[in-house]
Amino acid sequence: MVLIVKNLVFTWWRHALIALIVVVTGGYFYLGNNGNSDATLTITSGDFIQKVNVSGTVIAAKDVDLGFAANGRIAGVYAKVGQKVSAGTILAKTENGDLVATLAQAKSDLDALRAGTRQEEVAVAMVSVANAEAAIVDALQSAYTVSDDAIRNKTDLFFTNPRTDPQLSFVVSNASLVSTVEAGRAALESSLLRWTLLMKNLTSANARDSAKQAQQYLTHVVTLLADANSALNQGVPDSTTSASTIASYITTLATARTSVNSAVSALTATITALDLALKNLALKQAGSTEDAIAAQQAVVAHAQSALATTYISAPFNGIVTRMDAKIGETVSPTESLISLQSDGIFQIETYVPEVAIAGVLVGNSATTTLDAYGSSIEFPAIVVAVDPAETIKDGVPAYKTTLAFLKADSRIRSGMTANVVINIGTLVDAIVIPSGAVGNYDGSPYVSVLVNDEPVKRTVVTGTSPSLGQIEILSGLSAGEVILLTPSP
Repeated sequence: MVLIVKNLVFTWWRHALIALIVVVTGGYFYLGNNGNSDATLTITSGDFIQKVNVSGTVIAAKDVDLGFAANGRIAGVYAKVGQKVSAGTILAKTENGDLVATLAQAKSDLDALRAGTRQEEVAVAMVSVANAEAAIVDALQSAYTVSDDAIRNKTDLFFTNPRTDPQLSFVVSNASLVSTVEAGRAALESSLLRWTLLMKNLTSANARDSAKQAQQYLTHVVTLLADANSALNQGVPDSTTSASTIASYITTLATARTSVNSAVSALTATITALDLALKNLALKQAGSTEDAIAAQQAVVAHAQSALATTYISAPFNGIVTRMDAKIGETVSPTESLISLQSDGIFQIETYVPEVAIAGVLVGNSATTTLDAYGSSIEFPAIVVAVDPAETIKDGVPAYKTTLAFLKADSRIRSGMTANVVINIGTLVDAIVIPSGAVGNYDGSPYVSVLVNDEPVKRTVVTGTSPSLGQIEILSGLSAGEVILLTPSP
């Protein structure tokens, strides 16, 4: 599908600046003097809403011309002018029977590659996985039983209060080792409790993950047994614990360590067996190699791309505004046959001259009237884009500005002339006078203030120009003073 974007031609005079106006909150003043040089103005202050007035043209948010991407003969037309269509709707197509057949064959070949291994082989591999998961469950149960016995029945023989405040019941000269063993037994109690909960929730489905956690608990058990063995070998007989007693502890602990080490090896072996079974199942299920499948996928994609050139589809939700496609007609990629305009909210395109652009920002609110409905019907809008670069219109720099209507309205149509008033800010408690009342003396602005009915030159500091023919006075004048609208020389 080829998108041919319309060039919207605007007459510059419709987009030139009409005026900048200021609305005064709480008062107003007369701006003309009817040619009377003695006309005066009493200074007042107030809030001045700054507004920029421009004219523009209503445009669709999206507006495109569509054509076929390849040569062909039109076989179907599925929309008409004025019809609303959704994005992706097929509007027309050219003859494409051969391309449809090519795509079908490519997809069939891809399906064959993906089918891969026979289902019987996959079933056998799945049974192997199930058996391996069951073996892990058995190994976990055995490891838990052996570890619980090794700690709570064999190691706890030479501890006092082993589960709450473990203390070795024999003397060891290495205080650091004693601290390590006793702290290790205290920490292992919480591990054994978590392991008990893990076993209650054990199933074949979670066996692999449970085994990973159990291996951590086994590591804690093995570490404690090794540290306890070192402590026993450094044990010193005393009045409460004889040498023979310590020797019996060593023998009992050795048995426990052997059992736990066997459980570790058995669990590791079952995990390895499950990993192998899972890999074998993955290979059986994968069937063909990834490279072969990827190559065929590329063939399918190419066939889909070729078929897509025979369709014109709507790129967005909209209304068909032109339908020149006719069944049986031969077309080429250079032809535009269908036009589509987005449905819903429209936009306004205007050009703001350089002198007014400083206050126009994205997000500014605006009020719009349309020539078709007169100045009494207003449509709210908002500035959505301001071009950063200028556009020269009749030798004057201007900046393309786009506004969006705030809501859809069936009365609004593309191409209508819009008169836009953009709110660009407020001068709060400001003094604004006609710019003609400000003179210039030796490079400094001044006004003629009436003092005892006599004009006196007063130097002032000027600010912004909120409107053509007006100027803000930052200092030099106060409310209540009277000035001449034409400054005395």
